[in-house]
Amino acid sequence: MAQTEKKGGLLRKSSASKKPLKEKVVLMYDEIFTTEDPSKCNPRFWEELFLMKVNLEYLEGKLEALDGEELMKIKDNINCLFQHCIQALGEEHPIRVVNALQTLCALIRGVHQKNKSTSGFDIINMLVGFDKAELCMKNLMESLDSLLCAEGSESLKSLCLKLLLCLVTVTDNISQNTILEYVMINSIFEAILQILSSPLSRREHGYDAVVLLALLVNYRKYESVNPYIVKLSIVDDEATLNGMGLVIAQALSEYNRQYKDKEEEHQSGFFSALTNMVGSMFIADADEKISVQTNEAILLALYEAVHLNRNFITVLAQSHPEMGLMTAPTSPIPTTPVTPLGTTPPSSDVISSAELPLDADVQTSNLLITFLKYSSIVMQDTKDEHRLHSGKLCLIILTCIAEDQYANAFLHDDNMNFRVNLHRMPMRHRKKAADKNLPCRPLVCAVLDLMVEFIVTHMMKEFPMDLYVRCIQIVHKLLCYQKKCRVRLHYTWRELWSALINLLKFLMSNETVLLAKHNIFTLALMVVNLFNMFITYGDTFLPTPSSYDELYYEIIRMHQNFDNLYSMVLRLSTNAGQWKEPASKVTHALVNIRAIINHFNPKIESYAAVNHISQLSEDQVLEVVRSNYDTLTLKLQDGLDQYERYSEQHKEAAFFKELVRSISINVRKNLAFNTLSQELLLKEFSTIS
Repeated sequence: MAQTEKKGGLLRKSSASKKPLKEKVVLMYDEIFTTEDPSKCNPRFWEELFLMKVNLEYLEGKLEALDGEELMKIKDNINCLFQHCIQALGEEHPIRVVNALQTLCALIRGVHQKNKSTSGFDIINMLVGFDKAELCMKNLMESLDSLLCAEGSESLKSLCLKLLLCLVTVTDNISQNTILEYVMINSIFEAILQILSSPLSRREHGYDAVVLLALLVNYRKYESVNPYIVKLSIVDDEATLNGMGLVIAQALSEYNRQYKDKEEEHQSGFFSALTNMVGSMFIADADEKISVQTNEAILLALYEAVHLNRNFITVLAQSHPEMGLMTAPTSPIPTTPVTPLGTTPPSSDVISSAELPLDADVQTSNLLITFLKYSSIVMQDTKDEHRLHSGKLCLIILTCIAEDQYANAFLHDDNMNFRVNLHRMPMRHRKKAADKNLPCRPLVCAVLDLMVEFIVTHMMKEFPMDLYVRCIQIVHKLLCYQKKCRVRLHYTWRELWSALINLLKFLMSNETVLLAKHNIFTLALMVVNLFNMFITYGDTFLPTPSSYDELYYEIIRMHQNFDNLYSMVLRLSTNAGQWKEPASKVTHALVNIRAIINHFNPKIESYAAVNHISQLSEDQVLEVVRSNYDTLTLKLQDGLDQYERYSEQHKEAAFFKELVRSISINVRKNLAFNTLSQELLLKEFSTIS
């Protein structure tokens, strides 16, 4: 053994005096990084280069190591390499095509790293030269389109999508990436749709295709006509739209499953046992450890589909087996690094409804249910920036759904009942609901449950005002539909009323702290007007007359909160401060609620005195209410069933710009070297004909 070690030492000593041998492809790269044309001495230089296994790390590193001046000196060779890569994409030999695609990835990323401070036009000039840019980029896009649409290798298609994602995300702000002008002119939209409509392609490439489409749709969307927006808005092919829905549903299901696994693992752990022993005082801290990275990229794709394409609304309700319950065979895929925005594609295959027939014993689901479950998880913790953005985007998507007539039709359909198990935040004052006790109800009940859950669980110091406003708006839009179509929904309305009254109570209790940051009167007015909506139109959409009686009972029972609110807004509306006008609006909005309280309270007190009862039961109060409606006078309030429709460009442009920026950064990080590994590709193309 000692002899071997000695021998090894001698070998190391002798090899240390020699320069390490460079692989041939590295020597060829070095020739490109000189000012001479490498094909002068070797006419077959470019032909040989694309037979060599690409060394991505070396090529990118070499580009990044040069300063701007040095890079300009070898610009002709870089242009030449770029053009020969494009030519190689048309070759019959797949090895050449693979190497060309990978070389293009390295070139684009390497040149971009060097030109971060300069404009996109400099990058175009450095890569391809201004004079040849239009033709070269046209040829590149046509070659990629052909490869994506061809019957051939799935690995090549995967690499094409990786290259396109590399191209799109090369700048943080994709709208500053002028290379994308060529992707707009030479559209690959139809190729993306073809991938989504085919079950095989969708399983292999659906995730990348959907993320790519979502990013392309966001290129200069407010500044010019984006052809991807126009085309996405008019897609009506059922197979394509369903395919897109299945990819999104699978990615969200994967997130939900990972969260559930972590939750179960957490509950069975030592810390859980400790909290059970000591009590629930640590439950909030325990829950913070259950963290799965959110997926804004796939959520953005869902938003764009819902917002832009009316036909996609039908996909939301398309039934398929509950993905979490199905065990689909999974094929190994290259591992990708986890990023803060979770842009890693889901590990399991996307399920197509054709491949997995519905089983009567299996709980059916749909994209909307999967999305609601996802929302219930990410909206639990809004302290984290990514979850806050995710939560906001979930509420924006729900806003678009709540405004859509067709979506409302299936949300309220009595014949479409589902058992939706939303995640509820652990709280000390309530028990965890048993999943098995969940009733089957129309889907709108799950949406309302989600809104109630958010209202109840986010009354905190760092008050998410924007999310609360969106939450109340969604409830209002659903009520407007119910009033308009006279839908009598059997829902536990008391939970909503109780949550809203507690919200008002919270706003009053924290008036000073909250007013320093927010105009709380906007939110208070919206909440009061929800009650006005129930008071004015409740007889047209509440399920039974007794539900309407219960509304009055809750207002009377909690009258102290409304009295306190009136005192607060009256105080501020009579002062000449900045809150005078918004506070006075709330004062006027409270007129009917105060009329109810002032009308019924004396009647209840009189009833108690006559019957010598110190504490009336609920039934006794309801009896007084029912027998005194006739003498109640209410004012008709206009505009309660009107709302301003959602508009992205005017109100949300800054949010989406920042969101797309963070998605672009993380998609780029995800395109690490190992995702472009040749090992799988070379197995597929082991021989060159």
